Amino acid sequence: MKTRSLIGIAALFAVSLAMFAAKEETLQALIARAEAAPLRDRPGLYIEIAARQLKSADGLYDQGKADEARIAVQDVVTYSSKARDAAIESNKKLKNTEMAMRNMARHLQDMKHTLNYEDQPPVQTAADRLETLADDLLSHMFGKSKR
Repeated sequence: MKTRSLIGIAALFAVSLAMFAAKEETLQALIARAEAAPLRDRPGLYIEIAARQLKSADGLYDQGKADEARIAVQDVVTYSSKARDAAIESNKKLKNTEMAMRNMARHLQDMKHTLNYEDQPPVQTAADRLETLADDLLSHMFGKSKR
């Protein structure tokens, strides 16, 4: 009886581990999946990519790798822009995308205050761009005339 329990626990652990590994998709695999996804699914996938790159940029700045961090910050803007475009084109996930962009813009503002003076301008520019993208989504949601 004890052996059965151990086998059951080991099987459950193996399944849990496999599910966790599947969730930890590489960035390149996520990008490929986003590019191939149906239009309605792209906003969320692009936002996930942007959020991962934002986390990466934060860590890279902490490690003193400013050049790599700047590239990651630019990716945040690139994939946020793709998310905005996909959300507007599909008319799906507009509000979620807008809120995620505002949260990332706030995170960039907070990050900027921890950086050396010379590293701050690209982060500020990225935060401003995300705010503009979020404003574009709001304009799309509420700017239409209702006839």
